[in-house]
Amino acid sequence: MRRLSLAPWGILLLRLTIGGLFIAHLYWKFFLLPGGVSQWIQLLHNNGYGPPVAWYSLTAEFAGAILITAGIGTRLFSLYALPFMIGAAHFWAVRKGFFFTNAGSELPVVWAVLLAAQALLGPGRWALQNALWPEGTRRVPGGVHEGGMA
Repeated sequence: MRRLSLAPWGILLLRLTIGGLFIAHLYWKFFLLPGGVSQWIQLLHNNGYGPPVAWYSLTAEFAGAILITAGIGTRLFSLYALPFMIGAAHFWAVRKGFFFTNAGSELPVVWAVLLAAQALLGPGRWALQNALWPEGTRRVPGGVHEGGMA
């Protein structure tokens, strides 16, 4: 009897959840926040964070929205975005505490765990990189194999 594994569906769900959250946050920054992304950058500046932090944050969010969602370089870009979420958790923990009911660090901590899990699991079976680069041909900088669980 053939056993059906649900793991590939779980990995896909995780990738789409992470990507969807990044898309929602980028949409908020660019289209809903009064003053747009400039206002968000100013908010970071007012709290002692310079332009490099803002640009790193934006590139991490775009990488999550586009590449993690599509399943391209999933491990690499999950690890790239992870320090951003750890930083966001620290930012909110210092100001508001842990619990989300007080706008605390709880949600960024959950995001960080999701990104760490995605980095460990890889892109999964239904990732665009599997169609673009057949198994065994994918490499990321440093020569580390970017395969994923089937």
